[in-house]
Amino acid sequence: MGNLPAERITPTYPFNVCGVDFIGPFLVKPVAQRRITARKMYVAIFVCFVTKAMHFELVTDLTSEAFIACLKRFFARRGKSNIVYSDNATKFVGAQSELKRLSDMLKKPDENLSAYLASEEIKWKFSPPRFPNFGRLYEAGVKSFKYHFRRVMKNTKVSIEKILTIISQIEGILNSRPLTPLSCDPTELSVLSAGHFLIGRPIKSVVEPEIIDTPDNRLSRWQITTKVVKFIWKRWHRDYLNHLQQCSKWQFEKNDLKIGSLVLLQEDNLPPCKCVIGRVKDVIPGSDGKIRVANVQTQSGLHRRGISKICVLPMNNNE
Repeated sequence: MGNLPAERITPTYPFNVCGVDFIGPFLVKPVAQRRITARKMYVAIFVCFVTKAMHFELVTDLTSEAFIACLKRFFARRGKSNIVYSDNATKFVGAQSELKRLSDMLKKPDENLSAYLASEEIKWKFSPPRFPNFGRLYEAGVKSFKYHFRRVMKNTKVSIEKILTIISQIEGILNSRPLTPLSCDPTELSVLSAGHFLIGRPIKSVVEPEIIDTPDNRLSRWQITTKVVKFIWKRWHRDYLNHLQQCSKWQFEKNDLKIGSLVLLQEDNLPPCKCVIGRVKDVIPGSDGKIRVANVQTQSGLHRRGISKICVLPMNNNE
């Protein structure tokens, strides 16, 4: 494997170097009324190359004016970027005409967009044609959002207020994911997340009553929005923990579960942005000498779990 690009490992403030990609279209109503025609809108996903933080912006159409407004909102909230990467857009060939128009606008900016980028001294770079590995970082952000959003919403028409609420909460969910331990102290349970780089502390959501099993006809409009976010959180959280537990072919003996390792526990019905974090207190091998069970110390006490319910964070300061 080659070395990471300099932009990925050079310390800098969040979103100084970022990638952008679009997903959509989504059918969005200006207001939540029945006889209002829905319009096609899109979501721009900005991914920081250094911190892996994400930022979502709603784009109302495919004009350069709408995209410039999107960039201005992004820069006003996260600071101006010096370098922005985007896909070369060859993958859009033969795809929906709307996405092709969007890709053409990014590849050949018109006078308004070119003038804005030049005035702000922003370098716009493209990944090589037919080389998706160059955009893997922001493509992963698109996949995380689109995969779960489409399966929950199922092309439902939503109001602009509702989709803004949903994408903001999904942004918080993705920026709350644990990245690595903050300390090698066995009594310390804090983890580093993208939220630490953005607001200086973990991102947490408001605790709300459990309504996932409640029929939609018994819920208000905002309760349905909350239910959608919880569905997306539940699906994404499960997939993220499964990703941490991915197993390769057993070509040699390997055991990642060690005493003192910082781990995440698989628990059901957790609220959004909430993860159960603990340290492995001791391990219990089976009759064959393989570790099957472990005792994990969390803030709420000592828990005994099978190793299938324990996920070791990707990096550990002890190693």
